[in-house]
Amino acid sequence: MTQLDVTLARPGRTYTATARPGAPSGRLSRRRIRTATAVVLGPLLSLLGALVLWSMVSYWVLSPERRFLLPPPGDVLRNSLMDWTHLRPMLEALAVTAQVAMVGFLVAVVVGVGTGVLMSQAKWIERIIYPYAVVIQVIPILAIVPLIGLWFGYGMMSRTLVCVLIAAFPIITNTHFGIRSVDRGLHELFALSRASRWDRLVKLELRAALPAILTGVRTASGLVVVGAIIGDMFFAKGQPGIGTLLDVYRGRLQSDDLIAAIVLASIFGVAVFGVMGILSKLAVGSWHESGRDS
Repeated sequence: MTQLDVTLARPGRTYTATARPGAPSGRLSRRRIRTATAVVLGPLLSLLGALVLWSMVSYWVLSPERRFLLPPPGDVLRNSLMDWTHLRPMLEALAVTAQVAMVGFLVAVVVGVGTGVLMSQAKWIERIIYPYAVVIQVIPILAIVPLIGLWFGYGMMSRTLVCVLIAAFPIITNTHFGIRSVDRGLHELFALSRASRWDRLVKLELRAALPAILTGVRTASGLVVVGAIIGDMFFAKGQPGIGTLLDVYRGRLQSDDLIAAIVLASIFGVAVFGVMGILSKLAVGSWHESGRDS
């Protein structure tokens, strides 16, 4: 191991400091290991606790006649998740929901970023657009779903529109906030260089606002899954999604299949959110605090 010796001299005293280049790297590796362990171990322990509590309620709280309301985890695993005749329609429906969610997500990103950029360019534009964006966000989506079906039919287009309405708002607000928060000194620097408005937007504002935009996009990635499932429940025309199956299982009191479908939908939602988190971190890199290792 290489060492760097530095001698500091004072009258009558001499101090020698030895720097070990490998030490910081070792501490960083140990810190990463501890962080990774905490990230994995915490959710596993909470999952184990939830399964134990679930089993206790099924076996000790519910009588055998009422156990169909909350079947034990083993029954759900054996009768639904490990039975291909039950699992196959769930996976096919989940694929339909995933397709709707991804299309809605892409449309929401384009609409959200575009609207946020437009609002940030002038106060009068913000005053015109922002109140309507807030109204769309605060009105319960279930209240306007019938109107969407009346106007656009009960197929894939309406499902996609529900996803966009739910997911676009966080992208709009984060894009607008990120662009508005760009350092004034950087704006003055671009003004001194006589940069055009387009150059300032592309080379300064969007780049500086990228962490905020990606935060909104990551939030929206989870919301589109919720929107797709809601769309499945209300717009059953065409291929059934996982939301359609949830409604069918509820009506038939098929608790095993109902819980299994909820588990699959939850896994899909968490996976989408996690992938977007990783992509956001890679896009930002190490130049921003949100992209550095904790």
